Amino acid sequence: MTKIIVATGNENKMKEIRQIIKRDDIQFVSLKDEGLSDVEIVEDGDTFEENAIIKAKTIADITGTIVIADDSGLEVDYLDKAPGVYSARYMGEDTPYTVKNNHIIELLKDARGVERSARFVCVIACVMPDGNVITTRGTIEGQIGYEEKGENGFGYDPIFYLPEKGCTTAELSPEDKNEISHRGRALTAMYKKLEGVL
Repeated sequence: MTKIIVATGNENKMKEIRQIIKRDDIQFVSLKDEGLSDVEIVEDGDTFEENAIIKAKTIADITGTIVIADDSGLEVDYLDKAPGVYSARYMGEDTPYTVKNNHIIELLKDARGVERSARFVCVIACVMPDGNVITTRGTIEGQIGYEEKGENGFGYDPIFYLPEKGCTTAELSPEDKNEISHRGRALTAMYKKLEGVL
């Protein structure tokens, strides 16, 4: 059994990772599982890649084990790709996503159609015990909806509208979302890269 630490305290992310990579010989554990919740990780990178590597390396330096970390966020073209790498901290880390989502909708009140284009980006970084770093990136294109819709998903999912599906990512079933999501794509690519190593 290979244990992989996921450098996150976000249970929703842990759930998605376990749903996407179904392997009996890999055990994904969170920072909480490992008693590492109090480790301070300073995400001061300018890109998703830099932040994902910072997170993974910080935990790998402490544990000496395989660590993966993701950095993901929403890029809204009308807002010059904001909130981007600041997605989790946008309007303050403790601000509820309903407030963040409705704020973005308000900022786009004059935008129509393709002007509302946006994407979810996810970068996964994996740090191996020998210090080798592997990264993968996944994206999904969509638009900002006109109101929050859907009870599934989390974060910005209720306002991320997929024209080809006619719904937001929060209206998709977890299985359908994982098949097309930015995290699903980045994780699947990472899994393929790790297959020869694990």
